[in-house]
Amino acid sequence: MSDWTPTRAAGLERMQAFVPGMGRAYAVGRNTDPGPGGAYAVSRLSPWVRRRLVGEDELARAALEAHGPRAAEKFVQEVIWRTYWKGWLELRPQVWDRYLVTRDQARAAAARDPALARDPALARDLAAAEAGTTGIDAFDAWARELAETGWLHNHARMWFASIWVFTLRLPWALGADLFLRRLMDGDPASNTLSWRWVAGLQTVGKTYLATADNIARYTDGRFRPQGLARSAEPLVEAEPVGPTRPLPPAARETPAGPHLLLVTPEDLTPEHLIGPWEIAGVALVAGPDAATEGPARTFLDGALADAGARAGARYGAEPVRLTMLDGAALSARARAVGAIGVVTPAAPVGPMATALAAAREELATEGLALVEVRRDWDAALWPLATKGFFPFKEKAPQVLVGLGLPV
Repeated sequence: MSDWTPTRAAGLERMQAFVPGMGRAYAVGRNTDPGPGGAYAVSRLSPWVRRRLVGEDELARAALEAHGPRAAEKFVQEVIWRTYWKGWLELRPQVWDRYLVTRDQARAAAARDPALARDPALARDLAAAEAGTTGIDAFDAWARELAETGWLHNHARMWFASIWVFTLRLPWALGADLFLRRLMDGDPASNTLSWRWVAGLQTVGKTYLATADNIARYTDGRFRPQGLARSAEPLVEAEPVGPTRPLPPAARETPAGPHLLLVTPEDLTPEHLIGPWEIAGVALVAGPDAATEGPARTFLDGALADAGARAGARYGAEPVRLTMLDGAALSARARAVGAIGVVTPAAPVGPMATALAAAREELATEGLALVEVRRDWDAALWPLATKGFFPFKEKAPQVLVGLGLPV
């Protein structure tokens, strides 16, 4: 299935079509990447889940109701991995800040303009990797598939990252940057932390080594690349990850009085949050995600338009697209519709959260509040991400019961 229609209706249709595959078939076949046009055992719903056109709770409920807790265990586990990564980064935002510094340093070293590049060889090798001209057949095919479709099988992402770091010896942060720009489902938490895990930074000393045999086995023999690294020495950081912070506050209830609803790429079903809201107007903004490119950008633009149409119909307000996310633009729009503040779904750590924090300060000078409303799913599960995934997974079922899921 190659249809990536960026609407909630299309996401729900794909989810329903995949419900029969959410049980044992998924557990058995999820690691195999048959390639474009092949019969996948995975749902390929991640672009819709990334933008919350389809909710994690909706996926988990569909799997549990159709297959029961035991048969659906692996599928539900993979659904909550994304939630775990978000919670883990939310409690340790310094890791995101460190990634940005590392990425910017590597970008400067590999500047495409030879007159600006501090490391011309790195710039050359980076260009070859991004274009899929390294000579490593599997890697090059995945690089082209990423550019052309905006999606890769999760196993291919792991192989790609491992070859990038340990065979091509390119900076891990530039690989994470590439994925974040080109993947339709790329998000700051799962993308950054998965690349860190492959490189041995996330679980200190534990790396992932791509091998020809493993690639041949799980691509049904399509590839058996030669010349791959035979070892994967973990990368090291100057300083260990610092302690966790308390989960920052976010509203769980809707504010009183007329508000401007701000719809961002972090949550494109705002009508599913606690309501009813008194909404005086709807504003859409791509914000920092405007840096996406290719199919990822196309999906984002279409998803924003779909969200705007649904929110406009729900609240009886014509949506307006803002070119920039800043306090001045939000204030002007809020005043224009008679709103006393701005309300938006809470954004997890990443570019949007940073932009919203800056906008909040600007709005405050105008006497307007910016209220972020957090989903029950996030509020219940994020605080569990204090350690590794397995302790998180052990605690999750009880929380899912509390959220009304049939675990």
